[in-house]
Amino acid sequence: MRVILAEDSTLLREGLVRLLVEEGHEVLAALPDAVSLVEETAERRPDIVVVDIRMPPTHTDEGLRAAVEIRERLPQVGVLVLSQHVERSYAAQLLAANAERVGYLLKDRVAQVEEFLEALERIHAGGAVIDPEVVRQLVVRSTHGDPLARLTPRERTVLEALAQGLTNTAIAKQLHISVSAVEKNLNTVFDKLDLSHTTDYNRRVLAVLRYLER
Repeated sequence: MRVILAEDSTLLREGLVRLLVEEGHEVLAALPDAVSLVEETAERRPDIVVVDIRMPPTHTDEGLRAAVEIRERLPQVGVLVLSQHVERSYAAQLLAANAERVGYLLKDRVAQVEEFLEALERIHAGGAVIDPEVVRQLVVRSTHGDPLARLTPRERTVLEALAQGLTNTAIAKQLHISVSAVEKNLNTVFDKLDLSHTTDYNRRVLAVLRYLER
């Protein structure tokens, strides 16, 4: 893959460059801020951009805003956003348009090298990746007035896996159940979230967004 990095931590940025190069990927640019990220992406057309949410000069949401602009202007470019902490609103903004070629991971996940590289591959293939910790906290925050409260423990588990960007086959493997059982649970989830009358793909995206909006 051809990758552009934007990360203000020199140690993490150089570590990511080394990791990606060792894995056979090409790092087109490694930027210390998000100021020129959109322009660099438009000019070099990487396969994926990896960017920290909080970047100089204000360390608020510069990276996120650049990521959202890239997704709007260059939808063929995958975007993986890294965050130090779980920030639900940021994850929701990132997925607002669609859930293709996009990911949201906590920085701690980068240390799990295989998971990080797998996330890049899934995004490159057109999928979505959401950090399991983000999803876990969404489950904890759900209330009795929430439609998610109507889900059974198994349905929640299946939706959690879906929100991580897994396919039905991958969900079945992770939960040690059949693909047909995954499909049955997802159909029930869609019904309980009032998503039964949309297309199958959109239901998957909308279910994830419904999850993130809590």
